[in-house]
Amino acid sequence: MINTIEWKDGKVVMIDQRLLPGEEIYQEYSNYEEVARAIEDMVIRGAPAIGVAAAMGIALGMQTVVANTEEEFDRVCTRLSKTRPTAVNLFWAIERMKKRFAELKSESLDQIKTGLALEAQQIYLEDIEANRKMGNYGNELIPREAKILTHCNAGALATAGYGTALGVVRAAVESGKRIHVFADETRPYLQGARLTAWELHKENIPVTLITDSMAGYFMQQRKVDLVIVGADRIAANGDVANKIGTYSVAVLARANHIPFYVAAPMSTVDFSLDTGDQIPIEERSAQEVVEIHGKRTAPEGIDVQHPAFDVTPNELVSAIITERGIARGPYVESLRKLARRN
Repeated sequence: MINTIEWKDGKVVMIDQRLLPGEEIYQEYSNYEEVARAIEDMVIRGAPAIGVAAAMGIALGMQTVVANTEEEFDRVCTRLSKTRPTAVNLFWAIERMKKRFAELKSESLDQIKTGLALEAQQIYLEDIEANRKMGNYGNELIPREAKILTHCNAGALATAGYGTALGVVRAAVESGKRIHVFADETRPYLQGARLTAWELHKENIPVTLITDSMAGYFMQQRKVDLVIVGADRIAANGDVANKIGTYSVAVLARANHIPFYVAAPMSTVDFSLDTGDQIPIEERSAQEVVEIHGKRTAPEGIDVQHPAFDVTPNELVSAIITERGIARGPYVESLRKLARRN
């Protein structure tokens, strides 16, 4: 299994996803500010992985505290909460760490530090387990032979391990099904080309890389049986925020009568938001659009916009795969029903 992130010897260790597929380098972080910058700079990305990183960053930030424990804890949480606005798992993990801190704050400082570190590691382990359960549920939707299109990276690299959308692919392969993946390159950051293709090739799962603009062609040619993507936030009504370009893929899937599935843990569902219109969309640097590996590909001085995510309306979503089961429309009812399931 790919080790995306782990707590090791009192430090947070992450694979530097900016360098893939060329170099497989693991970076060590010894303070929470370094972890926060790693999240902002895309050393680590993917909603579940960001949540795990935030939890470990909080635990790391508290290891050097000697006084004013609550004040320092709030400072660490505030800093990490400002790293990425769209991925709700970030805020879910921070709230969980806050709850654990509230339970521990009457204990000794050493017990607080140990308890927070253990909680972060528990979030890490639970994420891997959730992904495996999600994969098993999603496998029920996959034919014995299937050509699957995916957008962005929702694999082990986007989680603590195994993956959400690619977790479903892995579960299908493990069950003996014949799977071939078409990976959208996912401009501008190329998560599909650099990360999804790397993961699948590394595990000998057949993969074909295509540009984003080719998705419709391959659907029209009946070379795609279904689409599976991950999610960074899902509203209560089943509207899905995911990497920019996902909405276009969903529209193409509907036009070609192809199922469009979303795989995400329940921590990605934000029941405080009624619809996707309320999901904050992160605007990232224009430099990521006008440059590829430091080489400029557009004229100097040109206007650029870079929304990192878009929202796919629930009516385009065939099903949402979670670790508690599969939700289908109307999602307002089915997602809440899954949320109540133990």
